[in-house]
Amino acid sequence: MTNFLWLARDRREILQLALAGGALGAFSATPFAALGQTMAGEKMKIATIGAGREGGALGTLFAKAGHPVMFSSRKPEELKDLVASAGPMARAGTVAEAVEFGDVVFLVVPYAAIEQIGKDHGKALAGKQLVIDVSNPIARRDGDDLVKSVEQQGGAGLVTAKLIPGVHLVRAFNAINFAALAKDANRAGDPVAIPMAGDDQKAIELASRLIKEIGFEPVLVGGLDKGKYLVPGTPLGGEHTPAEIREIAAKLS
Repeated sequence: MTNFLWLARDRREILQLALAGGALGAFSATPFAALGQTMAGEKMKIATIGAGREGGALGTLFAKAGHPVMFSSRKPEELKDLVASAGPMARAGTVAEAVEFGDVVFLVVPYAAIEQIGKDHGKALAGKQLVIDVSNPIARRDGDDLVKSVEQQGGAGLVTAKLIPGVHLVRAFNAINFAALAKDANRAGDPVAIPMAGDDQKAIELASRLIKEIGFEPVLVGGLDKGKYLVPGTPLGGEHTPAEIREIAAKLS
């Protein structure tokens, strides 16, 4: 550019060349920036808060599907075997590190822990594209009082939304056993359905895409008020085909 400016015969030509150069630079940079965004968007960074049997099984499926995954727990140093089995796309970290890492965050913890997670990380979680609530209130683990309180407030979907306000929330994977996840993922024939509940359309669309990527079929059963049915022991619990889930969902009040 300096040589061109030196050859310019007057100030007007200098200005024209400078403007042309700036426009060319902007034009050239735009496709490359867009390409970088497209490439970065092909795979989502997945974080699991909780790395027990369900969280471990889910994170492993996404890691093997090519997504970068961070498992987290209070003792991430104890997750070495899980990370090794999940493969090179997986790593472990603290809950705070996982929240910072993930584009998508899975809550896979005892339900009693969600309130504190909301207090500690609610603002950060509300900024994520998607939070999938996989946690269930279970009396023998979380206590009868908590379970009754959740029921009185309309079920786990609505309560999680209250405990972590502003979050882009979908409830899914709650009603299927961890052992069935690896067994049924990408199975031949009619896929196993994953019922889900949510009110945020963009979050629902992203959750649906991710569910399909690991070989299941997402079926929306309703808004977060239907999240109370996404627990083991309800008609939606267990393994069902998409048609069976839709039939069951149509009868839910």
